[in-house]
Amino acid sequence: MGIISVEQENRLFWLGRYSERVYTTLRLYSVSYDRLIDNLAYNYTDFCQRIDIPDVYGDRDTFRKDYPFDENNPDSIISNLKRAYDNAVVLREEIGSETLSYIQLAIYDMNKAKISRAPMIEMQRVIDNILAFWGIADDNIDSQQVRNIIKTGKRIERIDLYARLGSDRNVLIREIDRLATRIGRSGIKYNKERVNELKKLVEMPEINYYRIVEEVEAII
Repeated sequence: MGIISVEQENRLFWLGRYSERVYTTLRLYSVSYDRLIDNLAYNYTDFCQRIDIPDVYGDRDTFRKDYPFDENNPDSIISNLKRAYDNAVVLREEIGSETLSYIQLAIYDMNKAKISRAPMIEMQRVIDNILAFWGIADDNIDSQQVRNIIKTGKRIERIDLYARLGSDRNVLIREIDRLATRIGRSGIKYNKERVNELKKLVEMPEINYYRIVEEVEAII
């Protein structure tokens, strides 16, 4: 493709971020699902605090039902998935119809999960479709810049979420190294000092996760 416009760049970046947000938060929710049903002591508010979303649910049963599926809640999984889809539709020419189709399939499976007696089966298909989306994007998108912008958004979102979750040092080092490589190839204007600061922060004896979130959000 030719020159990428500012609007296209922004949409590609957020397509990467939203698809990663759906993937990671859905995996976290999947781990919590059985606890929400079986463990009376499980505190869903810890989940909300860890990923920095407001507790608008009131009780864990409402959280279990609404967090994945409430389209009126901007922090729900389905809302983030639809934002990914909205960007992907506009980018059909850049990413291709087959790549877009996996985001469409993910929405289809989320809607099936909402009415299913065993929602985690369909939710696993959503996870599989997001993975397929990334794989097909790698295989089908000819423009390296387009792929790199999507992956830059994906890595920034992943570092943000992993830092909020207090992930292991080695996991963060790997993701920051991947971001540093990818963002330099993306053509996006970014703050190199922030990337260098991330590398320093993750090597400190005691990791300041809050600072990592601040720095990664200020890169673009």
